[in-house]
Amino acid sequence: MTTRLDAVFAALADPTRRRILSMLLEDDMAVTDVAEPFEMSLAAISKHLGILANSGLISQEKRGRVKWCKLEPDAMKDASVWMQGFGQFEPVNLDAFEAFLETELRPDVDET
Repeated sequence: MTTRLDAVFAALADPTRRRILSMLLEDDMAVTDVAEPFEMSLAAISKHLGILANSGLISQEKRGRVKWCKLEPDAMKDASVWMQGFGQFEPVNLDAFEAFLETELRPDVDET
């Protein structure tokens, strides 16, 4: 469990990967659609997706010629259980987590 937990926390440590997870909360997405809002190469996005897949936070499958990504929220359960062991954290509420991600990852809008 320690290795998997390390992989989950390492994957969550990067803001790009957290934003990808937030995007996948809505629905499964093709890799090219995941890459669209980022100003980085498809190869760089693929590396991020590989880290997320290796941690178990997402799964990937090929449908025809397109590779699709799907959120696997159960992968966060071990992290939630581990944090609860400290008695300072409430159980992870995925709806609240989604709202938090949307707030944190919302693009800044210039206020004029």
